[in-house]
Amino acid sequence: MNKKNQFVPIIIAISVVVGIIIGTFFANRFSGNRLNIINSSSNKLNDLLHIIDDQYVDTVNIANVVEDAMPKILEELDPHSTYISAKDAQTANDDLRGSFSGIGIQFTVRNDTVRINGIIKGGPSEKVGLLAGDKIIAIDGKPYVGKIVTNEETMHRLKGEYGTKVTVTVLRHGKKAPLKFTIVRGDIPVGSIDAAYMLTPELGYIKIKNFGETTYAELLSSLAGLESENFKGLVIDLRGNGGGYLASAIQMVNEFLPEDRLIVYTEGRRSKREEFKSDGRGCYQDLPLIVLTDELTASASEIFSGAVQDNDRGIIVGRRSFGKGLVQQPVEFSDGSMIRLTVARYYTPSGRCIQKPYQKGQKREEYEMDIMTRYQHGEFFNEDSIRQTGEVYHTSIGREVYGGGGIMPDYFVAEDTTLYTSYFNEAVSSGLISQFCFEYVDDHRTELQKHPDPDALLQHIKRQNLVEQFVRYADNHDLTRRNNMILRSKTLFERSIYGNIIYSIFDISEYTEYINRSDATVLKAVELFKKKQTRPQLGTGKAPAKK
Repeated sequence: MNKKNQFVPIIIAISVVVGIIIGTFFANRFSGNRLNIINSSSNKLNDLLHIIDDQYVDTVNIANVVEDAMPKILEELDPHSTYISAKDAQTANDDLRGSFSGIGIQFTVRNDTVRINGIIKGGPSEKVGLLAGDKIIAIDGKPYVGKIVTNEETMHRLKGEYGTKVTVTVLRHGKKAPLKFTIVRGDIPVGSIDAAYMLTPELGYIKIKNFGETTYAELLSSLAGLESENFKGLVIDLRGNGGGYLASAIQMVNEFLPEDRLIVYTEGRRSKREEFKSDGRGCYQDLPLIVLTDELTASASEIFSGAVQDNDRGIIVGRRSFGKGLVQQPVEFSDGSMIRLTVARYYTPSGRCIQKPYQKGQKREEYEMDIMTRYQHGEFFNEDSIRQTGEVYHTSIGREVYGGGGIMPDYFVAEDTTLYTSYFNEAVSSGLISQFCFEYVDDHRTELQKHPDPDALLQHIKRQNLVEQFVRYADNHDLTRRNNMILRSKTLFERSIYGNIIYSIFDISEYTEYINRSDATVLKAVELFKKKQTRPQLGTGKAPAKK
């Protein structure tokens, strides 16, 4: 080897070292040491797990430790960043995707037994002959009763890949021997719209339970149905609607807005401002519009409500909405689990973020207790008890609206508690009313199914003295008769019992229509429509009219 070649390895080594030094300098210079911070932190977590695995006094399942830690880490950020295990991820998305693969039943777990409440029309279970009232006692030849029976476990066993088979064994009223059915799983539609019908000869009504992939198409179909009945105004009921897909809410509110109206914009530390505007193609830009909200109206529902309110397109009736103005981005892991990480905030057209206040690291239960706090402060019953301390913003015509705590209705409707008693509250909270109704329907299903429509069924069950039957049933289940309270709450008992039976024999749509007949918020919407008070006027920024 000549002298010249002897120095080549040394030169190469020096070049590599210098390159590393220069690279490290520029990495630190332009990344602000973020990479090093993340690496050192992740290494620290990895080191901790390795130490636990290697040295802890007892055997530890590290995978379970990680599963338990993930939610706690995200909980330190905000109340809406969440971790969803692989087992729960599919279920979490089914309602929003518009369908899932299963056997097509509605069920309730009662006394450690799966009881079928309803059979989805056209679904796999209807095709093989399963009936409402059947009790499942075995799945795929293995007994399925007792403590193992839960809603989650039942869905896990009955859901599955499209085209696969599952065998269920049931007990049927009037049959001595169990019946066995082999069912081929199929696609089961999950609708987002609970009801669409005419409240009055001119006013249509649509109840939307969430914003999923199919909700916009369902809305158009419902509107077409109402159009065939010549509706002249519309109530969109978003009470209890916890939200869903932002894109769906934008598509839907676009149907009611003139061209180039801001619907919502999002913005975050790493997310540039993104605006969503109406395109002017909506078919119902001049239709009188009323939106119903309550304390469970959240997220995408508040985007819809905020766009209507800030553009002075319609009126909001009911109670203050939940106040969720944070945007989550789903991130999936290879094992099927996922996180929903907050990456931005929603802002309504006036510029307000309707996210209610929270503290970092606040436990989710404490955050959600805000609704109970509102209740205790009297906000459900008295408009003057509502506390909104956020910044003042202005709608398109200059009405005052507030940020920092949900969408405040234009017309407040108090919750009526004059008929409530402790006896009625206990009957509801204990589940005794729903349990009684289920057993009553189970025992009288053949007779009840003879009635062709809800009104005919209602006339029949009104003659059965069901409140007294329930009181005797409750007395045998440790709820002592209280005659004065029963008399005071009789109307509430009738509404609840009749509604449950109508739901069991028909469906959610007929149940909603029945309940709405005495619903104060719906009746207020009807009154405002008749008075032609569906367009906001300047000076009506906060609850212009009382109940």
